[in-house]
Amino acid sequence: MKNNVFDLSGKNAIVTGGSRGLGKSFAESLANAGANIIIVDVDRNEQTEKDIMAYGVNCETFIFNLAEFEKYDQLVNTILGKYKKIDILVNNAGIQRRHPSAEFPKADWDLVLDINLNAVFFMCQAFGRHMIENGYGKIINIASLLAFQGGFTIPAYTAAKSAVMGFSKSLSNEWASKGVNVNCIAPGYIATEMNTALMNDEVRNRQIMERIPAGRWGNPEDLGGAAVFLASKASDYISGHAIVVDGGWMGR
Repeated sequence: MKNNVFDLSGKNAIVTGGSRGLGKSFAESLANAGANIIIVDVDRNEQTEKDIMAYGVNCETFIFNLAEFEKYDQLVNTILGKYKKIDILVNNAGIQRRHPSAEFPKADWDLVLDINLNAVFFMCQAFGRHMIENGYGKIINIASLLAFQGGFTIPAYTAAKSAVMGFSKSLSNEWASKGVNVNCIAPGYIATEMNTALMNDEVRNRQIMERIPAGRWGNPEDLGGAAVFLASKASDYISGHAIVVDGGWMGR
C-alpha cells in the first residue's frame, strides 16, 4: 500500500491572517490536504470558516492582535488547551505601508516591522517551544520576492521580509535536529488587496507584467502547493530554505 506523503490528515495547522487573501488560500490548501485549521486574526470571517470546513476538517478562529506581544503565552495556552498539539504554523499575517523612503514615517516603520517581522519571530518562538517538546513541527514563514530585491517606496516591508528569511535560517540551524523544519515561501507579485495600488498604477503594472515570464500576476491559489509541500512529510529533509513562487520573475 502506497502512502501519500502530502497527506495532512489529523494535523493541526495555525494560519495567521487566515481570514482572507493569501491566508485564506493557504488555509484552504492545507484543509484540502486534510489538516484542521486554526486561524489567528484580528477578526473572524464566518464565510471563510464555512469554506474551509467544506473540506471535511475543523476550523476555528482565535481573534488576536499579533502586535500584543505580552499576550502570546495566553494565546499559546488557549490554543493548546483545546487542540493539545500544533503540527504546522504558517506565519502569513502582514501589512503594507507605502511612502517615499526619504519621507517614511517612523510610526508606519514601527507598525510594519511589528506585524511583518517581530510577530513572525515571536510566533515561531512561542509555538516552536511546543514543537521542540513534541519532536515534530513544520513552520512556514511568508517572506517575499522583495527579500531579494528592494522594491520602491516600501523600505519597511522589504526590511521585514529580508529579516524573516534571515532568522528562518537561524531557527533552522537550531531546530532541524529537533524535528522542526523552518522554511519560507517568497511570493512574487500576487493579485491581492495589498497590491491593489500597484495593479491600479498603469505604469508600474505594465512594468511588472513585462518582467513576469508567466505573463500574469499570480493568484493566491498559486501558492497553495508550496505550502502543502512544506507542511507535509515530503519536505522532511528541507529546512532553512525559501521557495520562490513568482511566475519566473527571479529567473529572468
